[in-house]
Amino acid sequence: MGTVRGARVVVTGAGGGIGAALARRFAAEGAQVVVNDLDAAKAAAVAEEIGATAVPGDASGIVPAAREALGGAIDIFCANAGVGHDGGPEADDEAWQQSWDVNVMAHVRAARELLPEWLERGSGRFVATVSAAGILTMIGSAPYAVSKHAALAFAEWLSATYRHRGIAVHAVCPQGVRTDMLTATGAAGDLVLAPTAIEPEQVADAVLAGIEEERFLILPHPEVARHYAARAGDTDRWLGGINKLQRKFEALEAASGSG
Repeated sequence: MGTVRGARVVVTGAGGGIGAALARRFAAEGAQVVVNDLDAAKAAAVAEEIGATAVPGDASGIVPAAREALGGAIDIFCANAGVGHDGGPEADDEAWQQSWDVNVMAHVRAARELLPEWLERGSGRFVATVSAAGILTMIGSAPYAVSKHAALAFAEWLSATYRHRGIAVHAVCPQGVRTDMLTATGAAGDLVLAPTAIEPEQVADAVLAGIEEERFLILPHPEVARHYAARAGDTDRWLGGINKLQRKFEALEAASGSG
């Protein structure tokens, strides 16, 4: 892939799951890769496996160190790190704040650092791992759904604002992916995500294809496009369907004694 071969790439949250799959795929396509993760040992292990450089730490602040590790410039930045918390308004402020910081503000802070470089040279690519929750919703997890909607909105804004100046933006919106995060979703994930869950490598394949085709919205689960259209075309009917899932979720929780 000519767009990727030789590119200087940063992937956050790449110690496992989707991030590790992305790092492996970019490296296999001939990119120079920086692997970021809060867990330094996991970042180092993935980096060693693929011949990349590990830059551990908080994804919000790694652009300067990653740029230095890549010889002074970044071509593709994958804002992949994310967190998920259960609950609704009753979830504590710490859960809401961490969701906002990791799922949204890490993207904002990275863009703040990257844009001057990219606008000066007239090229750059920002890949945001958003989730289907960002264009639909996620039962049982308001902090996740709300922050992922914001992540999508920010990616859309970047694309609308800078595409004529050479900045490409992609929003990756998978449903269930077989990762530790899916396991942690419990009954809600079992009900909504697990039945159609795919492997992280399939997400990476979809991302590389989306980059090559210059598509903003990358949907590793093609059926998400249909759900997205249904949401826009008849919102009340769509909400009724989601509420039906919510009632099933509540019944499962009650049956397990966790409700």
